[in-house]
Amino acid sequence: MPNPGRCVAALRAMVLMCAMFAGAPVLAYETALEAPGAPGELQERLTGASAVMSAQTRGLSTVQELLAAALSDYRTLVQVLYDEGYFSAVVHIRLDGREAAYIEPLNPPSRVSRIEIAVDPGRPFRFGRAAIAPLAPGTVLPDSFATGQPASTGRIQAAAVAGVNGWRAVGHAKADVGRQRIVARHPKAELDADIELLPGPRLRFGQMTVTGNSAVRETSIRRIAGFPTGEVYDPEKLQRVGTRLRRTGTFASVAIREADKANPDGTLDVTTEIEDLPPRRLSVGAELSSRTGLDLTFRWTHRNLFHGAERLQFETRIRNIGGTENIDGTFSLRLDRPDRLGPDDSIFYIAELERLNRTNYDLSRARAGIGVRRFFSPDLFGEMSLNAAYSTADDAFGTNRKFRYAVVPARLEWDRRDDKVNATEGFYLNTRVSPFIGLGGTESGGQIALDARGYWSPLASGRIVLAGRLQVGSVVGAPLSMVSPEFLFFSGGAGTVRGQPYESLGVPVGGAIAGGRSFLGLSTELRGQITERISLVGFYDFGAVDSGSLIDTTSPRHAGAGIGVRYALGGFGPVRLDLAWPVSGSTGDGLQFYIGIGQAF
Repeated sequence: MPNPGRCVAALRAMVLMCAMFAGAPVLAYETALEAPGAPGELQERLTGASAVMSAQTRGLSTVQELLAAALSDYRTLVQVLYDEGYFSAVVHIRLDGREAAYIEPLNPPSRVSRIEIAVDPGRPFRFGRAAIAPLAPGTVLPDSFATGQPASTGRIQAAAVAGVNGWRAVGHAKADVGRQRIVARHPKAELDADIELLPGPRLRFGQMTVTGNSAVRETSIRRIAGFPTGEVYDPEKLQRVGTRLRRTGTFASVAIREADKANPDGTLDVTTEIEDLPPRRLSVGAELSSRTGLDLTFRWTHRNLFHGAERLQFETRIRNIGGTENIDGTFSLRLDRPDRLGPDDSIFYIAELERLNRTNYDLSRARAGIGVRRFFSPDLFGEMSLNAAYSTADDAFGTNRKFRYAVVPARLEWDRRDDKVNATEGFYLNTRVSPFIGLGGTESGGQIALDARGYWSPLASGRIVLAGRLQVGSVVGAPLSMVSPEFLFFSGGAGTVRGQPYESLGVPVGGAIAGGRSFLGLSTELRGQITERISLVGFYDFGAVDSGSLIDTTSPRHAGAGIGVRYALGGFGPVRLDLAWPVSGSTGDGLQFYIGIGQAF
């Protein structure tokens, strides 16, 4: 009779030997995936999802590792097939001809030379029955979830999400998916999907609890957030709470979590967890042009000055370093206080000292003011301020001319770009109206300006983009000779017409040039992405200036065109190099080049 102890010892030795063989490195092996009859995109998805097909790049080198990858691929590949609507698929994964699913873990092969994956996708399924109920009023289901449409698990999930979100939008915060009946009818290649929704009770917002180690006062956080306690639950209102906190620029993260269960009184509490950014930040920017030389910008920001998420920003700009004009610059500060007014309103203070040394004028100015900003939506805001401004100018109309103004600038910005630093779709609109009231003999009037930009990509990948820009400006009320140069318009340079010298086009006054009371600028770019980081750009810019308040067919004009290269830096936008030449007008001065960060517009 065998000795039981010896049997156990022998069994342990066999298991150890199997493990040793399974753990031995595989010297070389091949992998292959075939899916006859499958569309090319499906084959790419299968290959990309397969652990076996990526085994070599991931460094899998033992039989045990390869067998584990093969076994995991059964589930992975079937899920990909279901996502694409193939519910009769058959998947075989063979290690040197042996089906991986039938290989005993305690008796693996000593080596693997080739792993073959064979996929028979079968026929693509369509929905037979596609039902989801009950639905909240106003719920819009995806068009793809309907009888006769191609079926897939992804489309079922999208319909379920739309149904749940429909109930959440009308106050049922704990709506969920209930019973699901999914039946595949293989002879007809049809899939029946019947989904039950559980709306739950209609709830109201309860209390917001603030957590996290933040240096911002909790009272300020609550004032900025504007949490709608007592109102009917609405996910969009909850999203706005997070948006208000994030746009202060003070917080590194804002996480809002709903309570798992509603309170007995029908309210739902929320926890907001906040983490601060470092309070101080220093940033530097640079732009180089062949004519104006190097411009440097230094910006220092304090994100929480008085512990109310206040944002204090000092900015210094030094311009024309090495350029054809004298060095000038700006020193400014701005303090935004988001907790002073309502949750979508803030108050700000501004002050600025500036010296401009231009070819056609010299200007020194100082201004200070107070204003308010209002957010109408995440994409749309407006602001208005009252400023006291004083300036002296030497220009085409004389020297040491003094201007004293009370200025009431108002602007509206609407930004629907998909990417603020490298847009491929959407638009941007900035309108500005600046009435200026003359003091001490200075003439009164007003400046109106519009900057509109649009982006369109004919390809879903966004690798080709057509971008356009329209700039319009006008000064009304005061005669040309009685307006400070800071309110007048010139054309030429990186911000208007590339290929023409900076501010080279204006209005002739005797033997000098003054700014105009009106401006029209048009720019177009065709951007083509060559690699993941490199893009080529072709562009054409046009500008016109006039002494009157409107541009007409006789207004002085010029144009420029050229080519550019962009190198993407991720969230900072691309590094930009533009080479431009004049193509019309009398202000041309040969090749101009421009280097900066971010798209030209």
